[in-house]
Amino acid sequence: MRMRSPVLRLAAWLCACGVALPLLARAQGPANRSAPAPPPPAAAGAAAGTAGPGPGAGAGTPAVVALKAARLFDGRSDRWVRNGVVVTAGGKIQAVGVGAAIPPGAQVIDLGDVTLLPGFIDCHTHLSFEASDDYNRDALNRLRRGVAEAAIRATANARHTLMAGFTTVRDLGSAEFIDVGLRNAIRDGVIPGPRMLVAVHMLGARGGHADGGGWAFKRVGEEPGIDRGIASGPEQFRDAVRFAVKYGADVIKVGATGGVLSLSDEVDTPQVTQAEMDAIVDEAHRLHKRAAAHAHGATGAKEAIRAGIDSIEHGSFLDDEGLRLMKERGTFLVPTLLAGEYASGRVVPRHYPPEIAAKAAAAVAQRSATFRHALELGVKIAFGTDSAVSPHGLNAKEFALLVAHGMTPAAALRTAMGAAADLLGLAGQIGTLEAGKQADVIAVPGDPLADVTVTERVSFVMKGGQIWKAGGVEK
Repeated sequence: MRMRSPVLRLAAWLCACGVALPLLARAQGPANRSAPAPPPPAAAGAAAGTAGPGPGAGAGTPAVVALKAARLFDGRSDRWVRNGVVVTAGGKIQAVGVGAAIPPGAQVIDLGDVTLLPGFIDCHTHLSFEASDDYNRDALNRLRRGVAEAAIRATANARHTLMAGFTTVRDLGSAEFIDVGLRNAIRDGVIPGPRMLVAVHMLGARGGHADGGGWAFKRVGEEPGIDRGIASGPEQFRDAVRFAVKYGADVIKVGATGGVLSLSDEVDTPQVTQAEMDAIVDEAHRLHKRAAAHAHGATGAKEAIRAGIDSIEHGSFLDDEGLRLMKERGTFLVPTLLAGEYASGRVVPRHYPPEIAAKAAAAVAQRSATFRHALELGVKIAFGTDSAVSPHGLNAKEFALLVAHGMTPAAALRTAMGAAADLLGLAGQIGTLEAGKQADVIAVPGDPLADVTVTERVSFVMKGGQIWKAGGVEK
């Protein structure tokens, strides 16, 4: 979309960087007062709204589009149907199925020997950065790059993710409010990307996984406080939740235990008290936000589960008690198997400080047995990759790992469909191909129930009724 004036170009850049625009709007003066005002910032429930202008938008766009394909998997059943049809209009699905009526005058797009699917949902991403194979180089690059450069790079990550067929993501931790700006720019049609629910900062204890330790005192700035998610005691953590929500969070994330890619903590050690965790989850739910817990260790994970957390992220060392609690309470597990493949160096060699390499090896050694036990117990699974540990746009590689760890292809696909939408609180809007839901439709070659890796070769992407990719060609 071409901007016709320097003011609009500046507005797009500022939006991508997370800068609020009211002052700019006033600076344009009376000549622009007839222009429609931008929509308000999205909350979790509004995050599934139709995106703004994009490829195919405008006066020439047909009012009704009918997609046809050799197969259709609606995200609810265990099988696909032949000769599937999806009819869309106004950004919503109007009809689905073999016998779906195609209204006169509709644009009919026959995609051929592909399978139509609901747009994928990734419940654990970090679009505002991406790791390389060199930990120390990444640390230096983060210091060298300003907010503007990081935001511009984030737009590329968002595009890669959308073109891979992921039309919605939950972004679980950023810096400098880049995730908020990215979400808003995508929502307003300034840049292409998936619909986003964002966490702003991960909340956590001083010296823990959320604190970014490993540096000498004040070498990289002042000690962080609630403005960066770091707090102590139940009341401070309540305030940290409120701060995050004030500045745009759709979801709250807490570091319940240590992490792999942090220098100042042990991977399985609990990092907040039960009272602090209770306050975090209670405040999030009081403000109508879901809450997610980064948790490798069993003790910290169980504290989060008892507090009523909505999902456990990673869960590498969960024990029987923790998994049974999750089953009883309906807590989701987001296993992020792909992150383990990259962090452990199984995909490509990674150059880490020794303490991080040891933590990565320990976590990946345990995660497979834990995940299989979770499946045996019937714990709810939602799709998540922790993309940024792995390159953005490769999210679909998680499906093959889910199948390799015991899921059927259909069950693995549904983790990124209805199950993920349920976790995000958006089950009525996305996640399955049903009339009335957002027109998020993708296509993959062949049969994903016979070969789930075809999900890694998405050829068609429609998000909110707008076509972003067709015949494998990006718009």
